[in-house]
Amino acid sequence: MPTASDPPRSLRLPSARTAPAEAARVREPGTRPPAGGLAHRPASAPAGRPRPLWPRLLPVLVLLAALTRVPSFLRPLWNPDEGFLATQARMLADGGTLYDTVVDRKPPLVPWLYQGAFAVFGDASLWPVKAAAVAAVAVTAALLASLARRRWGERAAWAAGVLFVLASVGLNPEDAQAANFEVFMLPFTAAALWCADRRHWTAAGLAVAGAFLVKQTGGATLLPVLLLLWRSAPPGDPRRAALLRLGAGCVLPVAAVAAACGWSRFLFWTVTGSGAYASFTGSELHVLGRGLGNTAIAAAGFAGLLVPLAVVLRRRPPARRRVLTADLWTWLAAAAVAVVSGFHFFGHYYLQLLPPLALLGAGALHLLGGGWTRRAALCAALSCALFLGWSAVAGSGELDHARKVADAARRHAGPQEKVLLWGMHPEGYWLADRRPASRYLTAGLLTNFSGGRDGPRVGQRYGVEGGWHTFRAELSEDPPKVIVDDSRGKPYAPSRMPTLRYLLAAYYERAERVDGAVVYVLRPERGEQRGQGERGGRGGRADRGAAGAR
Repeated sequence: MPTASDPPRSLRLPSARTAPAEAARVREPGTRPPAGGLAHRPASAPAGRPRPLWPRLLPVLVLLAALTRVPSFLRPLWNPDEGFLATQARMLADGGTLYDTVVDRKPPLVPWLYQGAFAVFGDASLWPVKAAAVAAVAVTAALLASLARRRWGERAAWAAGVLFVLASVGLNPEDAQAANFEVFMLPFTAAALWCADRRHWTAAGLAVAGAFLVKQTGGATLLPVLLLLWRSAPPGDPRRAALLRLGAGCVLPVAAVAAACGWSRFLFWTVTGSGAYASFTGSELHVLGRGLGNTAIAAAGFAGLLVPLAVVLRRRPPARRRVLTADLWTWLAAAAVAVVSGFHFFGHYYLQLLPPLALLGAGALHLLGGGWTRRAALCAALSCALFLGWSAVAGSGELDHARKVADAARRHAGPQEKVLLWGMHPEGYWLADRRPASRYLTAGLLTNFSGGRDGPRVGQRYGVEGGWHTFRAELSEDPPKVIVDDSRGKPYAPSRMPTLRYLLAAYYERAERVDGAVVYVLRPERGEQRGQGERGGRGGRADRGAAGAR
């Protein structure tokens, strides 16, 4: 997006004799661009009056972002994360308290985004948040294009913006097309570097805080921002003042959100309460296989950026170090550590690599020249078409299963009655439009199966600290009308969970089996003893939220 820091349109362009020398100059990050060195006049433009970039580039980026994310609108949802967020949003709208009666291991910005979208557009469809994901991709592309233009010129701006959008769908469709945490984190990470490149340290800190409040790993963007500050701010008082502004921008928003949510609860659910979730022990081969598979898929999807970068690293042109600067490599390294952290290697984690890769790829194309730009664009377009085709033909087995389970829950539980779906598909609550009986929307939170752990570290003892005590209290105070065992042979089956096994044996009877899931219904004599948790449809959720808060 154009700013006062971008090169003025009225600058005198270098002569034909001096243009190659001017074009070879590379600006150091954090400094002002040299006059005449960044604006490249198209051959068809009048001398001295280059055509403005943004009226041409921005519509292209928005259109590409919309086209590449068309498949996201073809299904009600793409993965369980969307179902989790949709269910959370309904619970919050009905009086739930985040990190108390509505819990997850993620920061609050995306749940609040879903809640706000539901408040404005209704909660029957996810199209508003899917449209917001399109906007997030377009904004990120524009910020990257502005960064590339400031450093290397308009051709690099086109390369960074367009190649980023084309690569943004280069993952398994359920990872690339979902309106999940990573896609909403990308604009904040790009904005942090955009602001730091212009020495706007307070704004850079705010952007880092925003990235962290979308997903914890977004805080890794602070590393390249600090490097830019160290290299561009003069030693002494100016550097200390810049660090103070950056620190204030980072800390104050996070502190304000933590205070609003409750300090101890916020810290537990976003930082300290995820030790078992991040452990690598017990599922090494499973995790290794997923990591290798998703890395290979990401490499194919990001090929338009990786190929020119690999060529430059092999050829080692003289200007390589002045173009592919340390801040960009630090950004990529920090993003890579963020992908690896937790040892889960889900495909959507790899989206965090894309902004630094887009700039490194654009810098590599700047060194290689126009011919390579065309080749990279063709490679990216072919890769994008391949992944969009995959999205069009991708199976919907898990979604179909979740729909069948939701239909069963709706058959056996009325609109005012609660259900418990014991499995890893929280979207069933949203599809069934039935109230969850517990704040723990997946079995993973109570068993450490979260993230697909399949080893011995799955069971009651590995769940969230204090989770089973709270879970027993929830089910005792207001027993759900229906419990669906959706474990289907997984290690979190009720037969391995003493508390749940006892509840099912003592108070429930088996009603039917649906696509491998077993449906249990509360026995009539127990149904007469239920408390007041049944009141008021969705309003009953508000009563439960208030009780949980007390």
